[in-house]
Amino acid sequence: MSDSVSIALRFALYVDLMLLFGVALFGLYSLKGQERMSGAVLPFRSMLAGTAVLGALLSVASMLMMASAMSGESDFAALRPHIEMMVLETDVGLACVVRIVALVTAGLAVMLRAPGFSLWVVAFAGGLALSSLAWNGHGAMDEGSRRYWHFAVDILHLLAAGVWLGALVAFALMSKINALQTEARIRLLARAVNRFEVIGAVIVVLITVTGVVNYLFIVGPKLDEVFLSTYGILLFIKVVLFAGMLVLAALNRFHLGPFLERSLQDGQYTTAANALRRSVVVELVAAVVIIGLVAWLGTLSPEMGAL
Repeated sequence: MSDSVSIALRFALYVDLMLLFGVALFGLYSLKGQERMSGAVLPFRSMLAGTAVLGALLSVASMLMMASAMSGESDFAALRPHIEMMVLETDVGLACVVRIVALVTAGLAVMLRAPGFSLWVVAFAGGLALSSLAWNGHGAMDEGSRRYWHFAVDILHLLAAGVWLGALVAFALMSKINALQTEARIRLLARAVNRFEVIGAVIVVLITVTGVVNYLFIVGPKLDEVFLSTYGILLFIKVVLFAGMLVLAALNRFHLGPFLERSLQDGQYTTAANALRRSVVVELVAAVVIIGLVAWLGTLSPEMGAL
């Protein structure tokens, strides 16, 4: 398989599993009671079931691609013993199996009639599936205790990013024009933005700290040589985009969120809601580009492609 296919597959898995985990968790910390029912505020059933099924399919494709790359075989019959060996004898194969089992569990949990319990199960299973992607990263190349610390940092980074991406998608859906037909829906959006305040601050701290620690694990305490490589250039673009996301998040928190609340008092909330929606969409686009860069970076070494 070509590098581009590998990067595309990694990107799709990252986005899919982050959405599964992040959207389910959003339903737990931002919504309550009947609001958590699919269709009441967000289409939980179709979104979560769809991401669970797609995640399982992408995981199977990932396993086949890895087995093919390791063995040089392309025929499924010839690949079968290599797949069995990978599942039984490698950590990355076991992580892939755990991921698929977690996704099947999440898909079944979506069908439960108790929305709160269902979201808890999906969030846990989605978090487990997302965490398993750490075994596809640079941490798998470490040894000893350093390996486990690297995995722990990667997992925290993935989970924090998943919470952020899930919230952005939820806010984008909740702020659509056709979703804001009543004052009650506007108030619900304003409340959700307020509830995300503390969680958003924790996410920023986690992503920043784990990002720096992860850099030290992979590269070490050096800058000049790294930024002369393809890895360094992509990392620089990622950092710039992340800084832009922080600016937009601060804008949402300190200006657009309060603006939306104030607009509820005089009933002129259309302008505030539209401004919030545009900001969230731009932030969401930046997040998706960052995930694409992460998928690409995961296939590179800091020394590769030096200029």
